[in-house]
Amino acid sequence: MGLSDRPLLLFDNSEMISLLNEGEYKVMNLSFDEAREIIDSHGDDVIKCFTRNELELIMFNYLGMKQRQYTYKNIRNMRPGQDAIVFKLYKTPSSTQPIIIVDGVEAKKIQNIYAYCQYISKVK
Repeated sequence: MGLSDRPLLLFDNSEMISLLNEGEYKVMNLSFDEAREIIDSHGDDVIKCFTRNELELIMFNYLGMKQRQYTYKNIRNMRPGQDAIVFKLYKTPSSTQPIIIVDGVEAKKIQNIYAYCQYISKVK
């Protein structure tokens, strides 16, 4: 089955600025559970608009989303009535830098990664 004319779009924070050009938008923060439910409710009618493998790792392994192969497309404009979920990642330096031994080699924690989700709907 093909995609609808207004599939759900998945963005990361580096790609989301490209979709917010002309128009009016409604934006709200989402819990990970809400993001997962919205994505699951769209089934295969979802387009991935990012290429960062790091984000997919976080989505599927840490947020508990079902592993899927979404179609990738470079989207520059949302249509009125279309929705998107933005996965925002930000990194901070680690305030502690514990050292652990992995396979006989020292490994040091150097940063923390945080993630949150936003829901964007183009109103007009």
